[in-house]
Amino acid sequence: MEQVLHVNKKENESFKVLWERHSGLFIAAACFLFIVLAWFMGRKDLYVLEVMFFVFAYVIGGYRKALEGMQTLIQEKDLDVDLLMVVAAIGAACIGYWLDGAVLIFIFCLSGALEDYTMEKTNQEIASILKIRPEEAVVIREGNESRVKADQLITGDLVLVRPGERIPCDGNIIEGHSAVDQASITGESIPVDKSVNDIVYAGTMNGQGALRIVVSKSAEDTLLSRIIHMVQEAKNELPPTQLFVERFEGIYAKSVVAIALLLMIVPPFILDWTWESTIYRAMIFLVVASPCALVSSIMPAILSGISNGARKGVLFKGGVHLEQMGQISTVAFDKTGTLTEGKPKVTDILPANDYSEESLLRLAASLEYLSEHPIAKSIVEAARSKDLLLESATAMQAVTGLGVLGKVNEIECRIGKIGLLPDLSIDSERLGEAARLEAEGKTVIFVEAGGHFAGMLAVQDTLRVNAREAIQQLKKMNKRVVMLTGDSKATAQVIGKLAGVDEVYAELLPDQKLQMIKKLTAEYGKVAMVGDGVNDAPALAVSAVGIAMGAAGSDVAMETANVVLMTDDITKIPFAISLGQRTGRVIKQNITFALAVILILVISNFLGGINLPSGVVSHEGSTLLVILSGLRLLR
Repeated sequence: MEQVLHVNKKENESFKVLWERHSGLFIAAACFLFIVLAWFMGRKDLYVLEVMFFVFAYVIGGYRKALEGMQTLIQEKDLDVDLLMVVAAIGAACIGYWLDGAVLIFIFCLSGALEDYTMEKTNQEIASILKIRPEEAVVIREGNESRVKADQLITGDLVLVRPGERIPCDGNIIEGHSAVDQASITGESIPVDKSVNDIVYAGTMNGQGALRIVVSKSAEDTLLSRIIHMVQEAKNELPPTQLFVERFEGIYAKSVVAIALLLMIVPPFILDWTWESTIYRAMIFLVVASPCALVSSIMPAILSGISNGARKGVLFKGGVHLEQMGQISTVAFDKTGTLTEGKPKVTDILPANDYSEESLLRLAASLEYLSEHPIAKSIVEAARSKDLLLESATAMQAVTGLGVLGKVNEIECRIGKIGLLPDLSIDSERLGEAARLEAEGKTVIFVEAGGHFAGMLAVQDTLRVNAREAIQQLKKMNKRVVMLTGDSKATAQVIGKLAGVDEVYAELLPDQKLQMIKKLTAEYGKVAMVGDGVNDAPALAVSAVGIAMGAAGSDVAMETANVVLMTDDITKIPFAISLGQRTGRVIKQNITFALAVILILVISNFLGGINLPSGVVSHEGSTLLVILSGLRLLR
């Protein structure tokens, strides 16, 4: 008995889901069936049954729209398209045109069902990311494995992810290596090799290796959760064009009703129309003049554009930002972490006296091994990449802003800026080399061992691989490209020249970046600011479109920005601008087409060239065409 009840419950739930998804199509089908039955009864001269089936068709097909229209009228004191259609159908029935009114109800009902279906398809493209959130995780506590809800994980938990499982948290790998498919989060088509110390994200798919991961963020703070939050905001935020059309719709609908009332009264006295023809033409006017296609010109295109961007790793937080993106004239880039990798790398190794490159690098890395400074980490990383064995360093002492003192193999050593080594004898040739390296925007590190000069290392934050390509694409689109940075003028000029930007503004504090965005906006028009750090947040907020780096960016930058690049790939910026421009063109085409169809149908109605069914088909057909036109942006 319990099994039977369980099966019935599952069947009921399945039917409920099916009804929620396709209720519009079911209602349209039922409406059509009753119209066919009514027509058949009319052929048999069964007038009472004919009218009864027509009434069923009217009620089933028009009830929902009539209810929505009445709610708008009562609650918002406004008229909408739904009520106009129902009034037109009832008016047709009142003068004996039962079939024409029923066809109007059916096609309007079918059009609404197809619009809901296409909008649902668009929303599914965007909301597919919601389905990848893992439900459970295997957590290791006190050596024991247990399965818990993923949303119960806390920072510091140790999680085991087996091959082929979805990663349930944001965290750092402490054991294992694997290829992780990050397409659902970053849009990368090829799995990324991950090993110890690498960051992984909730919702990504683990490959063939088992991973042990330390949770770094709670469930509500994961990158996936923030994406979901942004997607939900994007779906609910209406762009200015849509807001204007919705305001216009209310005024327009009232105007259509007023003109229809005049058409019901004036023509018999001026144009010698019959009362029946007058009311019939007024009903046709109500239908063909309704702004259905105009209302549907925008949101399908906007949602399709947002969906397209999300699939490519560009997350728009709302339709307004997609529209604004298409109107950008200038793109301003932060330097560190945006145009550059944000991680300094050793670019030059210049040994002195009896040291080789390997021995100098080994000595420098041994001294810097325990330091958390980014430059120190870059030196240690360079040594590791060459598989050099480091010496044990003792008596370490950091000198703030200058470098580090210590002993390696009982030999006193120093590493840092030249100010740390004022008493060290360095020949003019070496000092000239150091000056040349600094002119190239590099930071020079001096190394001393046992009172003798051991050599120099040059460190530089390197340009992103695709930075120059992205800037060239923007220039081809006639966009002005500038760089805003707090770094020194020498370093900024070198990076700016390598990247190919038009202008470089250096040594800027956060509030100065904000003022610079305002200045650029006044001179050139709408500015997009691209950044990744907390210091970029004010500039991101004041720009027409703020663009944050999703993977490397700070939480503040991501929250402040309007657009997030999930892969940190700045070549996506030209794509985003192009997508915004395409969206704007499609919306303009849709609005022009919708208004042209309304104008043609209204003129045709006055000239007596259309009847109610053909007016309905033409009007609702134009609505479907603009919806399908908007869906082109899914490509």
